[in-house]
Amino acid sequence: MNARDAAKAELQARLGHSFRDPALLEQALTHASVSLKGRPAANNERLEFLGDRVLGLLAAEALGERLPAASEGELSRALHLISDGRACAEAARRLGVPPALRLDGGESKSGGRDKDSVLGDAMEAVLAAVFLDGGLDAARAVFRAGWPLEALLAREPDANPKSALQEWAAARGLGLPRYEVVGRSGPDHAPTFTVEATLPGLDPLRAEGRSRQEAEKAAARGLLAREQSP
Repeated sequence: MNARDAAKAELQARLGHSFRDPALLEQALTHASVSLKGRPAANNERLEFLGDRVLGLLAAEALGERLPAASEGELSRALHLISDGRACAEAARRLGVPPALRLDGGESKSGGRDKDSVLGDAMEAVLAAVFLDGGLDAARAVFRAGWPLEALLAREPDANPKSALQEWAAARGLGLPRYEVVGRSGPDHAPTFTVEATLPGLDPLRAEGRSRQEAEKAAARGLLAREQSP
């Protein structure tokens, strides 16, 4: 058994689900960067589309039980908090998705196994694969294992990193940050944007997100963290 097969076995153990159709799990773990000649739908993009809906259903169900007196607005805010890209990436790490991923060489070398956008999409795809293979109860068990409700609800929402970067730059006379979309990949229903953030006199920083706004925030957050590090 090679390292990736061992990682897939460990992943199934953490999911609490042994796949009757192993091809579903393999598809869920295959990033779009992998070229599969003649099989354009063999990566995880379509499963991610389904998994996003399964996650929304399970999260809404859990919140309805946990917050019976909450208003619709409160439930919507809580839903975003526990099902956003960061929460999905955290679930992927918690359940052992990164070493089981199938990436092409370039994506792997560029740190794809630690990118929130890659991990979040893969986690949703895995959730969809479990749903298709074992039904809603099996998917619900994965949700409960990967998305600890109490911890996620206690998490502070991200402050606006673009505002924080702008304030940091202004205090140092660096001018305004600029953001440029330098790449877009994936299908129209679930694109991934790559944005480059720049400040005069500093090296630019690129980041990805499932929307332009999300990518801009990720780039701002990364640039600020890099410049503030010792």
